[in-house]
Amino acid sequence: MTASPEALGIEFYRDIVRAALCEDLGQGDRTTEATIATGQRARGELRTKEWCVLAGLDIALEVFRQVEPAVLVVNKKSDSQECKAGDLVVALEGNAKALLKAERTALNFLQRLTGIATAARRYVKAAASRTTILDTRKTTPMFRALEKYAVRAGGAVNHRFALDDRLLIKDNHVRLAGSISTAVNRVRAKRLDMVIEVEAQNLTEVDEALELGVDIVLLDNMTLNELREAIVRCRGRAMTEVSGGVTLDRIDALAALQPTYISVGSLTHSAAAVDMSLDIRSVP
Repeated sequence: MTASPEALGIEFYRDIVRAALCEDLGQGDRTTEATIATGQRARGELRTKEWCVLAGLDIALEVFRQVEPAVLVVNKKSDSQECKAGDLVVALEGNAKALLKAERTALNFLQRLTGIATAARRYVKAAASRTTILDTRKTTPMFRALEKYAVRAGGAVNHRFALDDRLLIKDNHVRLAGSISTAVNRVRAKRLDMVIEVEAQNLTEVDEALELGVDIVLLDNMTLNELREAIVRCRGRAMTEVSGGVTLDRIDALAALQPTYISVGSLTHSAAAVDMSLDIRSVP
């Protein structure tokens, strides 16, 4: 797990940007080609229209650069920064046709990822350092690296990136194996030398997981009273992760229990795109 908002390497999004432009342009921007003079230059100002936390600016700028490599860019903000309504994020200058062709695709990336970062920051602020906010694997197919980057830009922490970087025994694994004990023992027989996390749906399962000496107990869809008791039982024996039905208005009460982690699927699967605009005008 890492909370670092380090820059996302271009190798994670170059091809995704190319595909997104192909999707949007089709056989060409008919309106722009018909209305804008060849060689006309323009300036664009990209501004936020509501409070937000930026994420995905480099990806949005890659869209413009793929359409016009010589586009001039002046960044006024950077990823993970908070912006208020009306703030100038970036100023652009280049071929007018190129700016128009890139506009929607660039905004789609930036608005989506900024929405995730903004949601993450709200959860982190509500938790007030009493616990760590995690994301989940509930991401848009093929966009996981981008969306998990946005989570980090918002100040939350990534859980598993993929199935190969954490042993997480969930309810379906338990049902198919026959019991938590069987599942954990089979994992240990593989000698994988990895953290073992087990999902528990009630206090009996919590006790079983603790007796097995697992590293993390995932407390899934429990009531507040059950969570309180489960966290007390786990303290000093295993880390805890609260999961299931977590909403922003519940974070204060959940964080007050001081679990090690709270995982929030909605950070990536339900975050609303942030309202932004790109105003483009002719260069005098």
